[in-house]
Amino acid sequence: MSKGKVWLVGAGPGDASLITVKGLHCIRHAEVIVHDRLVNPELLAQAPAGCLIIDVGKTPSHHPVPQEQINALLVRHAGEGRQVVRLKGGDPYVFGRGGEEAEQLAKDGLSFEIVPGISSAIGGLAYAGIPVTHRHYASSFHIVTGHMCQGNDPQDWHALAKINGTLIVLMGMTRLTEICQQLIEGGMSAATPVAVVMYASQSRQQIAKGTLTDIHLEVERQKLHAPALIVIGEVVNLQEILAFSASHLALNEVAV
Repeated sequence: MSKGKVWLVGAGPGDASLITVKGLHCIRHAEVIVHDRLVNPELLAQAPAGCLIIDVGKTPSHHPVPQEQINALLVRHAGEGRQVVRLKGGDPYVFGRGGEEAEQLAKDGLSFEIVPGISSAIGGLAYAGIPVTHRHYASSFHIVTGHMCQGNDPQDWHALAKINGTLIVLMGMTRLTEICQQLIEGGMSAATPVAVVMYASQSRQQIAKGTLTDIHLEVERQKLHAPALIVIGEVVNLQEILAFSASHLALNEVAV
C-alpha cells in the first residue's frame, strides 16, 4: 500500500480565489477532503471525481464532530494510504487547531505538510478597507481569541487594554459587549474606534463601525453575527477611505 499523507491547507478568509496556488493543487489531487464550516463551496467543487468529502464543521456552541474524532479521521485515512486534505478557513495555524492535528499526525508517524493560507485577521480586514498596521496609527497588531479552551483562564482584557497597536479579536462575537466593557475598565478610551466585519472578503460582507461604548448597538441594528472579525484601534478610521469593491473571480477564471 502506498503511504498516505495529510496536507493541512488554509482556504483563506472566504473569497475562494484567495486560496494559494499550492492549496488549490492539493484540493485538485485529493482523495479525501476533511473541511470546516467556513470553507467556500467553490473550493470543494474543485475536488476530483470520487474524492471523499467529509464535513466536520463546528458552530460556536455546537461541535457535532469533536476534535479528537477529527484527529482520528486524518490518522485513519492517511494510515490507509490516502492523500488527505484538511481544509480550513484562514490559516491552519491561526486559531485553526492545525497545530493539534499536526501534532497528532507526528505522534502517529504519518507524513503531513502545512500549506499556509491568508488569515482572515489580516486579509479579511484588508477587504473591509482596514489595514492592521499604518505608520501614523499602529506599528503593531495583536490577534487574540475571544473564546478560550474550556478550563483555561479567561483572556486578560485589562492587560490587552494597555497595549499599543491594533487589537483583533477572533471568535468573540458572543462576548462583544463584555470585551468592550473589560477594555474600558482596563484603561482603554471609551472613544476607541471599533469595527465588526461579517463574512469578510465575500460578496455578502457587512461592516459595522462604532466605538467601544456603542459598537454593540450598531451590531444589533445591522443584525450582524458570527462568523465576524472584531478590530479595535485607530486604523478603523481609515475604513471609508481605503474601502474598495472586490472582483470575485470564479476559480475557473484563475490561472494556476
